[in-house]
Amino acid sequence: MGQRPAGPVRVAAASDLKFVMDELAARYREQTGVPVQVTFGSSGQFAQQIRHGLPVDLYLSADEGYVFQLADAGLTQGRGVVYALGRVALIVPKSSAVALEPGLASLRAALPAMRAFAIANPGHAPYGRAAQQALERLGLWPIVRAKLVLGENVAQATQYVTSGAAQAGITGSSLALAPAVAGVTRSMVLPADLHAPMRQRMVLLRGAAPEAAGFHQFLQGDTARAALQRHGFGAA
Repeated sequence: MGQRPAGPVRVAAASDLKFVMDELAARYREQTGVPVQVTFGSSGQFAQQIRHGLPVDLYLSADEGYVFQLADAGLTQGRGVVYALGRVALIVPKSSAVALEPGLASLRAALPAMRAFAIANPGHAPYGRAAQQALERLGLWPIVRAKLVLGENVAQATQYVTSGAAQAGITGSSLALAPAVAGVTRSMVLPADLHAPMRQRMVLLRGAAPEAAGFHQFLQGDTARAALQRHGFGAA
């Protein structure tokens, strides 16, 4: 497969990157004049779509396992690099009586009366899997399971809480910190040892446009690292 003609760098990015990636894409265009077109969604769904020919230059996954699968299938340029570590956060509406405290005793007491608890779909969304793992280790999964509303990705799960459709949920810390979310909710980052490490990895796809390599390098630089940490990601 040869390189495609020059044009916007096409990026498929995990939905937890929504706010920081918009910022970085704009910054990169200011510096280089190269436009970056970013589509956000579930890491697992993107991996499946890439296998079926999704036209994309750069893939940023919330779970490095999907990158390795694509690399093993011969669809990437190498095995990529880790760009950040993901963290999950409990999120509740600002009006909620749930206190955000270590041990989550207040949440445990409030759960029986809740109608809905939102997480991303664990079947294909890394943040959904991390949420399930955290709830299991906290001993809350048996109660929460019957009340689950599943987002196709972590951004949709967050919207269920911000809209009032769910009374609580688990999201990515990067989304919980976003002004549009933080303005109507309260959140608490959960301990990292409650879930498997979320090593977020990116990789150039085979046949990517030449311009994509420049953006790939930019995302490994100091500007991008500082932005990722400011948006709630752990350092890679």
